[in-house]
Amino acid sequence: MAEKILISSESVTEGHPDKLADQISDGVLDAILEQDPMARVACETLVATGAIVVAGEITTKAVVDIPSVARQAVLDVGYNRAKFGFDGETCAVFTQIDKQSEDIAMGVNKALEVRESEMDDDQIDRIGAGDQGMMIGYATDETPEYLPMPFALAQRLSRRLAAVRKSGTVNCLRPDGKTQVTLEYIDGRAEAAETIVVSTQHSPLVSQRELNSIIMETVIEPVMPKELMKNPRILVNPTGRFVKGGPMADTGLTGRKIIVDTYGGMVPHGGGAFSGKDPTKVDRSAAYMARYAAKNVVGAGLAHRCQIQVAYAIGRARPVSVCVKTFGTGMLPDQEITELVARTFDFRPAAIIRDLDLRRPQYRRLAAYGHMGRIDLDRLPAWERLDRVDALRGK
Repeated sequence: MAEKILISSESVTEGHPDKLADQISDGVLDAILEQDPMARVACETLVATGAIVVAGEITTKAVVDIPSVARQAVLDVGYNRAKFGFDGETCAVFTQIDKQSEDIAMGVNKALEVRESEMDDDQIDRIGAGDQGMMIGYATDETPEYLPMPFALAQRLSRRLAAVRKSGTVNCLRPDGKTQVTLEYIDGRAEAAETIVVSTQHSPLVSQRELNSIIMETVIEPVMPKELMKNPRILVNPTGRFVKGGPMADTGLTGRKIIVDTYGGMVPHGGGAFSGKDPTKVDRSAAYMARYAAKNVVGAGLAHRCQIQVAYAIGRARPVSVCVKTFGTGMLPDQEITELVARTFDFRPAAIIRDLDLRRPQYRRLAAYGHMGRIDLDRLPAWERLDRVDALRGK
């Protein structure tokens, strides 16, 4: 008997309060890295009615006007009028910044391996992990993005929702919004869209009937594959009204959309957020490296699906574990693929930073619509390259 399951994933637009907070935190990080690539940054943002709070631990030589960075991020998203619920020009901005803890800096500046051996010749071993924890990388050949299909479609819908608003194609939309896609899978293959949800902030002048038609014609139909649109349930603003949105309707915090940032719920998550963190924080950098490795495993044809877990102890350069799973789709046993990955990819923090070019400003553009599978960007992030497939194949 065929196995039928429903799998759902969601996405949010750049105007969602949590994503607004992420973009401010990464905007501050980018501004600092532009002047000081070696800075240590852990920047958190809270947005609420009429106010932004930026706090964190930052050690840097850079001089950055944090309120201006925060305001510009808000304006770029489209919150530029009080009637939209938030205005980047008039909102209050508060900052509370301290330097990085000396206890953390000690382990990052000189890894435990170096301190124990007193060896100073391997510069890659000198930087220790900025925290303990597990990071997950994943890839599947199900979509061009190498992402699970429900998540890839939800992300495409949210990007489309923002695009038609910003281009002026649809004038009644406002910045806040969410999407969700539920697909029916039969024997591991997506066969049909079961439910599509689009919730979007809108002008009070547009009716629910008009909005249903607008969203269907300008957002859903251009994005959803026709072969999946057999008879889906379409839900547009299920409550019937979404005029009040953004920070006026919901407090936003950095790091509250970690599943939207990664793989959409089909894949486990180590729990660490990305935004506002410099690349010595392995929550961010090792998750990128694990994605890089997983995508190249799939790109090399070694598996249809690949999940990589890497774990660290604070202050140590080398991970305490690397585990590869291919869920029965591997061309080789998982243990052999794990050994190939370990030989091909260097998971020490300094090597990750070097190989993925992580000390340059590039993060705010990733703070909405996901950090993985961003084929919509003009310049692919380094962890999306498929340049290690020959090495994995042994060529």
